[in-house]
Amino acid sequence: MKIVKEGYPFILGFFIAGIIFHFIFAPVSIICYILAVCCLMFFRDPNLTINADKNFILSPCNGTVMNVIENENGQTEVRVFMSVANVHLQRSPISGTVKSVEHKPGKFLKAHLPEAYIENEQNIITIENENGTYIVKQIAGILARRCVAWVKPGDVVNQGDKIGVIKFSSQVDLIMPAGYDVRVKVGDKVTSGLSIFAIIK
Repeated sequence: MKIVKEGYPFILGFFIAGIIFHFIFAPVSIICYILAVCCLMFFRDPNLTINADKNFILSPCNGTVMNVIENENGQTEVRVFMSVANVHLQRSPISGTVKSVEHKPGKFLKAHLPEAYIENEQNIITIENENGTYIVKQIAGILARRCVAWVKPGDVVNQGDKIGVIKFSSQVDLIMPAGYDVRVKVGDKVTSGLSIFAIIK
């Protein structure tokens, strides 16, 4: 099992603290070791075969669908909550070119609150291809204090390529053009690079 590089400071920090506390106060060392294992789970990068198809819009993250709506611009928005047990890296839902990566400062409200996707700190990654414009939002939460984008404007990405990571639980939104056959609903469990959000009609 691979681990994303952003996870190593947390994993090693808790592991080293566990060793130190082993000689000072053993109960604390056990807690540190448990937290180190939890971080291993948070930042894991599992091997998988991408469900690639030019007619598919794939999930950019692992988690539970919170909302599927049509916004004021006629676009479809799918919002996904990521718990602390989910894989925390994000993947590109389509193949295309990264047009922009915008960091928006904000609050750290609980990710499941209705206003979190507007008010919380986030990265807005815009990807374009021949079918239109797609926006992946990495949204911080009460535990997730940093969203990390691994792509920059001009990068060409393939469907399922890794594009970023959120440190601990939070929310990821995907905004896509209208006119797709949406295949997810509220409560669905989704997996990045595998679950199909929508199909081009």
